[in-house]
Amino acid sequence: MTVDVDVLTLGEVEALPAIVDLDTARRALGIGRTKAYALARAGSFPCPVVRVGAAYRVPTAGLLRLLEIDHLMR
Repeated sequence: MTVDVDVLTLGEVEALPAIVDLDTARRALGIGRTKAYALARAGSFPCPVVRVGAAYRVPTAGLLRLLEIDHLMR
């Protein structure tokens, strides 16, 4: 079974703000929504995740490091 994932382009990743929601982060990583939330709940998301009330937020710096494009932060 394949899952269509709405993956962000490099240009879209370059334009991300300092912190993004989990849905945006999972799109940058090309993973499905259900899997992303399961990983976040388990504390196993591949980059840092911050819990803000009921919401998950992902600092863009950690996401860019994971994608090995942290040079975009300069």
